[in-house]
Amino acid sequence: MSRDGERVIELLNELGSRVGNVLADVVPPSAQVHLLNAQRELITALMLIYENRVAPEPAARRARRARTTRRTTRRDRKIPID
Repeated sequence: MSRDGERVIELLNELGSRVGNVLADVVPPSAQVHLLNAQRELITALMLIYENRVAPEPAARRARRARTTRRTTRRDRKIPID
């Protein structure tokens, strides 16, 4: 993971903990557990979106895609007729 990705995670965790501290007095404990699980899922989804947009595609995928887009195969060539 890139350094930027780590910074995003740190920022999201800090924001989550601050909001959690503010809401701790207002929100019942069972709802806090639910909100923490939702926060974890949201952070995971945001990081996956971020990594998908920022990270380069793995070399194996690029190579495989390049091979599969080949226009002609051996069977597509003309057969010589004597």
